[in-house]
Amino acid sequence: MGFFSTGTILKKILDTIHLDEVTIATSSPFQFVDIAMNFGFFLAIMVCIPYIIYSFYVFIVPALTKDEKIKLLSSIPLSIGLFIIGFSYGFFILSFALEILASMNVRLGIANFWNIGQFLSQIFITSALLGLVFEFPLLLTLLIKLGLITPQNLKDWRRVAYFIMFLLGALLPPTDGLSLIAMTLPLALLYELTILLNNKNHYVWTRT
Repeated sequence: MGFFSTGTILKKILDTIHLDEVTIATSSPFQFVDIAMNFGFFLAIMVCIPYIIYSFYVFIVPALTKDEKIKLLSSIPLSIGLFIIGFSYGFFILSFALEILASMNVRLGIANFWNIGQFLSQIFITSALLGLVFEFPLLLTLLIKLGLITPQNLKDWRRVAYFIMFLLGALLPPTDGLSLIAMTLPLALLYELTILLNNKNHYVWTRT
């Protein structure tokens, strides 16, 4: 399915980003076939993830209490939701940056002939990585629940955490300053929201 739908998905991506000043080209006769196979493999992984999550839940559920089972089940849709939000946000930022870069090249008299393989890999890899990074509030919450860290630790490590966020943003394409800020800002907000929510829960737990 992923193999045969690659052309349709590519067309929808180009229509969404509106790269009218860009020519998407292949560097070899069989490059599109290779991309279609890679996309089919990527889609297969996405389809298998729910089954992997379910298998993990079935494996650990006998050792959990009723309250822990409820919390684990509630975290699954939250985890999927955060990944989708992060992926969509990364796609939006990347498409916005690509439009700006294409327009800048044209104004400088540079023609835009972009390799289809690099074009798609940057879009999907950047969006997927940002989707995974959006999962870090759940990881921090888990560490707090396990007693390995406290909300106060997150407050004390705020400067280091912000530096890591900027570093991660700088490693993801595109590398312009506006995109860096746009990618880092939601991570900082999620970090502060994690501190706020866990600080309240930690206070209630200590009082009881």
